[in-house]
Amino acid sequence: MLDRLKIFLAAALFGFIMCADAAADVRLKDIVNIEGVRGNDLVGYGLVVGLDGTGDGVRNSPYTEEALSSLLERLGVNVQGEDFRPRNVAAVVVTATLPPFARAGSQIDITVSAIGDANNLLGGTLIMTPLHAADGEIYAVAQGPVLASGFSADGDGASVTFGSPTSGSIPQGARVEREINFDFAAMQSLRLALRAPDFTTAARIESAINGAFGGNIATVLDPGTIEVAMADAPLKPVHLIGRIENLRITPEQKARIVIDQKSGTVVLGADVRISRFAVTQGNLTITVRETPVVSQPNPFSRNGETIVLPDTTITVDQQSERRIGLVEENVALSDLIEGLNALGVGPRELIDILKSVKAAGALHAELVLM
Repeated sequence: MLDRLKIFLAAALFGFIMCADAAADVRLKDIVNIEGVRGNDLVGYGLVVGLDGTGDGVRNSPYTEEALSSLLERLGVNVQGEDFRPRNVAAVVVTATLPPFARAGSQIDITVSAIGDANNLLGGTLIMTPLHAADGEIYAVAQGPVLASGFSADGDGASVTFGSPTSGSIPQGARVEREINFDFAAMQSLRLALRAPDFTTAARIESAINGAFGGNIATVLDPGTIEVAMADAPLKPVHLIGRIENLRITPEQKARIVIDQKSGTVVLGADVRISRFAVTQGNLTITVRETPVVSQPNPFSRNGETIVLPDTTITVDQQSERRIGLVEENVALSDLIEGLNALGVGPRELIDILKSVKAAGALHAELVLM
């Protein structure tokens, strides 16, 4: 029964491997970025009001009181010299990304994060907050109710926190006030930037573009950049980019093994190759048990003392069966998985074996540890 189960698991693994080995055509928009077409980071400082006594403490966060006083003065309320110590206000940093080609009046999502000692932002409302870019200019204004993820509860002797109640978001919470101009019509050339630079993939992209439009409008500058001459293209820039980003090619992939040591997950690429090596795998368990013994004096003893005597038991359990495997030359991924499954190797043991094989120089792949 166990042998049949191993055969079934191996067959399932081989089905996955065959899918991984099959060449996959992908669109250019999924593997390249167009130079100049990108988002811009925005940041601002604001106040969240309406909290149920979970805001900043004025003594620990005096900047919150100053910001609130300044806000109220702009609204015509004078609080100078007053005993002003609210607990329903929190100072926050607001972040957002201005997407490319965003127009004035369009709305974008924002993230709100407390910077003081506020307990949570549940039920709070962000007051009008200008968002600045790296050049110091205001590009958007944010305001709205905060959606905090998580909760916090505490009592006299214990407290519990789930998620991050001091951080939240506001969908469509900022309105764009300034545009970033980008004129495609004035561009003489366009550059495509590969997200994973590779000589082979760049050459395939060049061939695909030139084959689709004729001539030599695409030129590889380096493994990560392909330049397209807009003046020689038969289409307008917008239509040209729309055609280019939907062209399909087969990207080249490096042989790579990704290991997540926390969860024990191992992902192996289809091009992984193993040279000839031998592996032995066995278990050795050492158990140390402390059972202290209490020794008490005799009854009615005047000078006797109660002492604790140590009693240590050490047990060594070595697995009698040691599994030894011999891997032949130039083994493919499917053969490696089949051999490790035959040895009964689990995910944790597989991680140790792959590290040792890499150290021995027999693993021809990039080993990525997470």
